[in-house]
Amino acid sequence: MKPAIAFVTGGYSSESVISYKSAVTIENNLDTEKYDVYRIDLTPDGWFHQTKAGEKINVDKSDFSLQIAGKKILFDAALIGIHGTPGEDGRLQGYLDLLNIPYNTCDTASSAITFNKRYSVAVAGFAGVNVARSVHIFKSHPLSAEEVLQQLSLPVFVKPNNGGSSIGMSKVNKAEELAGALLKAFAEDDQVLVEEFIQGREFTVGVIRTTKELLVLPITEVRSKNEFFDFEAKYQGLNEETTPAQISDVMADKVRSTARKIYDALNCRGVVRMDFIYNEAKDAPFFLEVNTIPGQSEASIVPQQVRAMGWTLKGLYTEMIEDALSRKKSS
Repeated sequence: MKPAIAFVTGGYSSESVISYKSAVTIENNLDTEKYDVYRIDLTPDGWFHQTKAGEKINVDKSDFSLQIAGKKILFDAALIGIHGTPGEDGRLQGYLDLLNIPYNTCDTASSAITFNKRYSVAVAGFAGVNVARSVHIFKSHPLSAEEVLQQLSLPVFVKPNNGGSSIGMSKVNKAEELAGALLKAFAEDDQVLVEEFIQGREFTVGVIRTTKELLVLPITEVRSKNEFFDFEAKYQGLNEETTPAQISDVMADKVRSTARKIYDALNCRGVVRMDFIYNEAKDAPFFLEVNTIPGQSEASIVPQQVRAMGWTLKGLYTEMIEDALSRKKSS
């Protein structure tokens, strides 16, 4: 009997549109000969599975099950493909933990920490990783643009502290631009992170712990045609991505070793993607953030890195599911 896998997509945030782009790639590369896969959409209006006939079947949230044609479907594992809340911030993971349903991502605590950009760089910094100087601002007790600039030097990046896909993010070069950038970021989140700009080359790299080993995927160098790697550059082709990056072995080794250190320090699990700026004057990578459910659309970076490694996406998703199944506890 094949394991029943819940492929969970959708989400409650503005990143749900990216979740659905990733879902197309994931569904096209799942091994349905090995697993019985049921797509589960999580939306603000409800959780449901849509059958091939178009019938929407609501999920029983008491045990995360489906009732189809008189048969109750209980899941052996969940493959979480949600960007943003509740799939990337630990909320869904906590729910699944209570039901003893294993999943492919970081656990509840690690997901919550990594989703919070300030907390993740704080943990990485404590582990000895280079990070940018930053100011963490809360909507409940905000700082003015002038107060921020008393602590940081321009240019700075302003970004929602919880979120991804560069939504609500701005690069600020002039003092008079900062107040507007803060408002833009606060429109997406109750917390905002302001970071000093670091000069250097931008690299991003996937890391995965399989059932056998910790693998660092081929490094990608990102050159945005916009001023920085924003939503438009990421998803509308306004960037150049080189995989594998054309860099020296010494530079690549420093990025890879730093990525491994961060993966362990944050207690990551499954496949994640980390972003770095390599400052050549200091000959060192600076950690920006980690994405614990990296995009899987055709425009996304991890699929590029998987192919560059000579692996297939079907192999990647099978490994992620097998890793989750290996953690299933007996009732």
